[in-house]
Amino acid sequence: MNKRYSLHHIHSADEFTFSPAEYSYFKYGAKSYAEKFAKELFDGFIAGHAELFNTEKEIVVLPSPYMAIPTASNFLCFFFKKYLDMYLFQKGKKSSILSKINRNHTYITDYGNLNFEDRKNLIANDTYYIDKDFLRGKLCIFIDDIKITGSHEFTVNRILNEYNVEADFMFLYYAELMNFDLDPKIENFFNYYAVKNIKHIAEVMVKPDFEFNTRIVKYILGLDSGNFDYLTSKVKKEQMDLLLELAISNNYHLIKEYENNINTLTQTELYYGY
Repeated sequence: MNKRYSLHHIHSADEFTFSPAEYSYFKYGAKSYAEKFAKELFDGFIAGHAELFNTEKEIVVLPSPYMAIPTASNFLCFFFKKYLDMYLFQKGKKSSILSKINRNHTYITDYGNLNFEDRKNLIANDTYYIDKDFLRGKLCIFIDDIKITGSHEFTVNRILNEYNVEADFMFLYYAELMNFDLDPKIENFFNYYAVKNIKHIAEVMVKPDFEFNTRIVKYILGLDSGNFDYLTSKVKKEQMDLLLELAISNNYHLIKEYENNINTLTQTELYYGY
């Protein structure tokens, strides 16, 4: 079985059934919107597909592939699992299992600015690992926030085929582009709808529901020195300490474009005696 479900369908460039502003905040670390979207996605899915869970198979939920720093979809996946597990509990069934597809590389290119072929070629250069023995015989639910060209789903399906994973697969999206006459760059229209500059980034980071994800880490590391200094003056030092830890964990210190800001973070650590 290989099926797909999306809650919101994008047919127009200016009329939407979800809030672009909320989506933009979600993409830049506002975790409360991840939980809101997860609840909406779960409610919409279960309303029409409850029979999928009338199974004795173990259920595994997986976000889009990442290395060490979670993507925004990882938080969507985490909260979806929370609502799914409560549903399974009420049905007297085992809770779901959280898993992931591991990736070994990263890139600085803004994915939302690419067409299907460019996206496919970009992520094709990556290497992935999935535990096919763990997934065998299970119901695997892959959760992502938006489907624009389908390149990520294409890649996941390629990985599943390469590893010969014998399981049932369900792809879930909060939103999906249905009108392919629209430019795929509409993804960045949503990404930057409310978070357009460094001032907005700082405003998101000081909120209590903020948590780093891959997008905002890459955004900060790619800032020019003026904007980077502005941000460090507006947020807690503990956040910048964590940013350094995350950058190193994802091997961003090996990317030339991120060197200056990572070195600045390192010097700050040394200054404070760490």
